[in-house]
Amino acid sequence: MSQFSPSFSAEFDDINQEIVLSGRIRPSSPGEMAGVVDVIRRSLDSSGNVIYLNIKRVTHLNMTAFRCLEQILTEACKTNIQRKIIVVASSVIAWSAPLFQTLASSQPNLSVEIYDSAFYPGQTFVEDESFIPILRTQTKMTWRHEREILPRHGMRNGLSIADICCGIGDFATLIKRQFEPARLVALDHSKRSLDYARRVAAEFGLTSIEYTYGDAAQMLLADNQFDFVTCRHSLQIFDRPDILLRELFRICKPGGRVYITNEKNSHCLGEPHSESIRWTYEQVAKLFSHFDMDVEMGPKSRRLLNDAGFDDIKVESFMVTNLDGDPRDFADVIEAWEDVYAGQMAVRRGDPPDFIRRFRQGFKDHVLAALHPKGYAGWPIWAASGRKPY
Repeated sequence: MSQFSPSFSAEFDDINQEIVLSGRIRPSSPGEMAGVVDVIRRSLDSSGNVIYLNIKRVTHLNMTAFRCLEQILTEACKTNIQRKIIVVASSVIAWSAPLFQTLASSQPNLSVEIYDSAFYPGQTFVEDESFIPILRTQTKMTWRHEREILPRHGMRNGLSIADICCGIGDFATLIKRQFEPARLVALDHSKRSLDYARRVAAEFGLTSIEYTYGDAAQMLLADNQFDFVTCRHSLQIFDRPDILLRELFRICKPGGRVYITNEKNSHCLGEPHSESIRWTYEQVAKLFSHFDMDVEMGPKSRRLLNDAGFDDIKVESFMVTNLDGDPRDFADVIEAWEDVYAGQMAVRRGDPPDFIRRFRQGFKDHVLAALHPKGYAGWPIWAASGRKPY
């Protein structure tokens, strides 16, 4: 069952026991909400004792609409005290969670869940402000490889491009300068990263990049609108990468391509002290797994793209090394990894001091390998892309 108006819709997904609202719900009178109210009432009548109200795609909601929803939800809670109603909101739409949490505080069988938090289990680490500047150095190191790789995956001048999970925006600025896209949208979940991204773009005099705050797993972007979609080093920090890939597939035009990069941290290497380095990066993979992230995802890229429905899949790997440029850049990146992984994540996991000391030593040995006049340090990355079928 569904009800539509020019600006919003309501439908019931009986498989997931979910009422889905979307669009701009700004009625001038309660009468304009009649269709939505009817869908909700009929959904409640036909559902079990647990039902979800999904408002992740509601971009605007005025008080007329909220009062109608408040009335019907309060009535439903009181009519059946065994029924559990869960409002699923997103932190991207800033008003949604607080508004419904206030309502939930008065109804014991009504609760609010923040959808996107389930898919960013490690965001407090990867979005740490001290970590942001080093991301620029990482991109400088990988760009030497990717600017040659991207054309093999379909990148060319004049495309409509989306850079999803754009972080601090440096990759978007490089794309803008190198490939002159007709349109470039850069989306991220971190407001701090986007603030940094806008400053970077301003430094380069780039004013046409559309920086957008949004949840990559539930984007407020239309279907089939981009020729080329990039998502770098991000699937590996999602609890459910399949959901993110589904969104990348949705916004890509038929015949367009989605390009992803991911790592396999246990294959980071260095000489001298190769054994210490190998042990530490094996522990990095286990540490991320503890927080529901997968930094071993690189070689899985082909399967992930295939399962998401892409065809004509291309996969290649490259090794970022201390020989690519200034070895000090590589050493700076490793030291930043040590600060976050050993200084925060391992502590949060509750690892004992002896483990953390050994863990840190591997990073220090990797720095030595990067800076040693006869040393070698490497960080492996997989680049993959798939075409959305016509």
